[in-house]
Amino acid sequence: MHGFLRRLYFLLPDVPTAKKIVDELLLAHVEWKHIHLLAKEGIPLEDLPQAGLSQKSDVVPALQRGIGVGAATGLLAGLVGMAFPPAGLTLAGGALLATTAAGAGFGALMSTMVGADIPNSRLERFRGAIDEGQLLMLVDLPRARVEEIEALVKSHHPDADIEGTDPSVPVFP
Repeated sequence: MHGFLRRLYFLLPDVPTAKKIVDELLLAHVEWKHIHLLAKEGIPLEDLPQAGLSQKSDVVPALQRGIGVGAATGLLAGLVGMAFPPAGLTLAGGALLATTAAGAGFGALMSTMVGADIPNSRLERFRGAIDEGQLLMLVDLPRARVEEIEALVKSHHPDADIEGTDPSVPVFP
């Protein structure tokens, strides 16, 4: 599977409903790694696929921003170093490439450390429902399967609220 996936959001009333839907999704050939569940603290999700760091936090957007800002900063530092080289040194393109890569790496490291502690901003609209005890299921699918899976869930579980999709989710992580 290459390219981008769509992320479906479902609000579910309880763990037994979530178990049934996960079983149906697996039978419909949705991979386990593309199903994620979030619940308020204290609700045992048992053997259900729990959301990981990349779903619960803003780590991925922070990483993207950190790489961009870090690379730009490294490039700028390299250009300044080339324009005003230290005494006796001649800096060329290799130094510019090295400072850009080092800046991108440092920006990625620092931004992911910060982003890991920030709740996922895309999930804010569900915070009230989760706090009331509902479960949030996130399912990542190719665009061609979105309507099929929505119909499958709705036909067997009318108590599941389909809360829409995100237009694109990177295939990684």
